[in-house]
Amino acid sequence: PELTDLSTEPEHVLESYGPDVRRKGSFAYNCLMARRLVERGTRFVQVMHAGWDQHRNLNTQLEIQCTDTDAPSAALVEDLAQRGLLEDTLVVWGGEFGRTVYSQGTLTETNYGRDHHPRCFTVLMASAGVNKGTTYGETDDFSYNIVKDGVHVHDLNATILHLMGVEHTRLTYRYQGRDFRLTDIHGEVVKKLLA
Repeated sequence: PELTDLSTEPEHVLESYGPDVRRKGSFAYNCLMARRLVERGTRFVQVMHAGWDQHRNLNTQLEIQCTDTDAPSAALVEDLAQRGLLEDTLVVWGGEFGRTVYSQGTLTETNYGRDHHPRCFTVLMASAGVNKGTTYGETDDFSYNIVKDGVHVHDLNATILHLMGVEHTRLTYRYQGRDFRLTDIHGEVVKKLLA
C-alpha cells in the first residue's frame, strides 16, 4: 500500500514528472511507480504507453503523445540518477517498430499520418554498462534504409541480456531438431554500446 501513497514524495519530484503524475494509469504516474518499484528492489519493471499508432491525425496526436512521455521519461532517468539507482538500472526506451518519415495516405492540411517502418528503428538505452552519449547506427538522408552500423533485433536483445548479466548463448535448448534461445539462433553483443 505504501507504494501508491505519494504523500512522502517531495513536491519538486512530483512536478518533474509532469501534471499527470497523480492520475493513476497515466504514463507520468507509471514512471514514478517504476522508480518506486526499483527503489524497493523490483528487478524488472515495464512502463507502457499506448496510442502511438498514428496512421492519421499525426499533426495533433504526435504533440499529445510527446507531451505525455517526454517529461516523465526524463524525470524517471534523472530521479534514478539522483537516488544512486541509475548505475545499476538498465533503462531501455523503444516502441514496437519504426515509423516512416513521409506521409501515409492522402496528405491534407489537417489530417495525415505515417506508416509502419520495419527498416529503421530507434532505441534509447541508459546506464548499467551502456556507453554514455553514444549514437550508434545511421540511416540514409530519407531515413529509409540503414547505411551504417545497423543493429538487428537479435543483436539488440543479446546486448540487453549481456547488460543484465545473462549470456544469451547459454540459454539454448533443443526442440524438434532445432536450437532455440531468447535471441533465436542469432545475436551478437554490440560491444561498441558497452562502457
